[in-house]
Amino acid sequence: MSEAHGAHTYHPLPVVIAEAEGAWVTDVEGRRYLDMLAAYSAVNFGHRNPRLLAALTRQLERVTLVSRAFDHDQFGPFVTELAELCGKDMVLPMNSGAEAVETALKTARKWGYEVRGVPADSATIITFEGNFHGRTTTIISFSTDPEAKNSYGPYTPGFRTVPYGDVAALRAAMDETTVGVLIEPIQGEAGVNVPPSGFLTAVRELCTEHGALMIADEIQSGLGRTGATFAVEHENVVPDMYLLGKALGGGLVPVSAVVADEDVLGVFKPGQHGSTFGGNPLACAVAREVIAMLRTGEYQERSRELGAHMHRRLGELPSDLVREVRGRGLWAGVELYGKARTVSERLMELGVLAKETHETTLRLAPPLVIEQADLDWALDRLEEALSSAATSDPARSAPREAVV
Repeated sequence: MSEAHGAHTYHPLPVVIAEAEGAWVTDVEGRRYLDMLAAYSAVNFGHRNPRLLAALTRQLERVTLVSRAFDHDQFGPFVTELAELCGKDMVLPMNSGAEAVETALKTARKWGYEVRGVPADSATIITFEGNFHGRTTTIISFSTDPEAKNSYGPYTPGFRTVPYGDVAALRAAMDETTVGVLIEPIQGEAGVNVPPSGFLTAVRELCTEHGALMIADEIQSGLGRTGATFAVEHENVVPDMYLLGKALGGGLVPVSAVVADEDVLGVFKPGQHGSTFGGNPLACAVAREVIAMLRTGEYQERSRELGAHMHRRLGELPSDLVREVRGRGLWAGVELYGKARTVSERLMELGVLAKETHETTLRLAPPLVIEQADLDWALDRLEEALSSAATSDPARSAPREAVV
């Protein structure tokens, strides 16, 4: 039915999920699989997390939507608690990650004109090659992925794109029109690309020097995924704006947000931006529980410890099959010599769900609640899947290249 009536915007693995709990899912035929993708980090706290389900159920029995025409009793506590988590003053809630990014772009431009004094319609925002920030027309205007961008023009102007990790290129691209630098602290869709050490620090310093906003897209990398609440913390960097989503809704409801200080988000006045569902009572109730769970530090610690274990195991994979392993915390991109789709399909047959990106990279991002025994079981299956793929296609294997 999905093939016949669903637009073919995805190429899913041939499995149909009917139930899920924790790190495990079950298909319509009753077969269980270990989820090693966690809905691209939207299910950081596991499927049907009991604390989150309880918060959702309590709110379902009270009120779910009033629009922003009225206030509700979950909104004030939510924005206060999220602002405190981020160490900022204000929160602008939306629904999807793309909406958060669009909101940040509008914020940076409006701030640039009204606070910085940049001449009208001349503001520029710098982005990076390999970026993935969403699917709207404006966002794909600065994509460097042909599959995401081609055939959707004309494109939105006002963006300059430079190589990820290249400080000199970033410095050369910045001028008096630069109002913001939009960056993923780790590029997810590009293959879990970790920038060179010191790069985020350099971005922060250049933004300060040029009076531009550093905008950290932590929609995938944030909220515990990398072993810290935010991935920028690995370099002790504080951006001007945090963009959050995915795990903020606990895998139950779509919740996203832009978080910044009042001198940035204070540029908005009533009627200048908004969302009917953004900041709705149900979303706020679930997100508040997510914030409370993150305050304990438990999930960040699990990601650090299990992530270190996972990366040790991945580093021991056969060098003639694996070109490189990238990532941080419970997040990894395993760069193969052959097609990652073949390996993900074999993994599915073995009871593990993971997904490829850009032909040769297998992404691993298990829920942060995964047990070490289950994680090891999945990594054992990965070794088996790689061996099976190499046996079926000897041309796949090659000597591992040095990674500097």
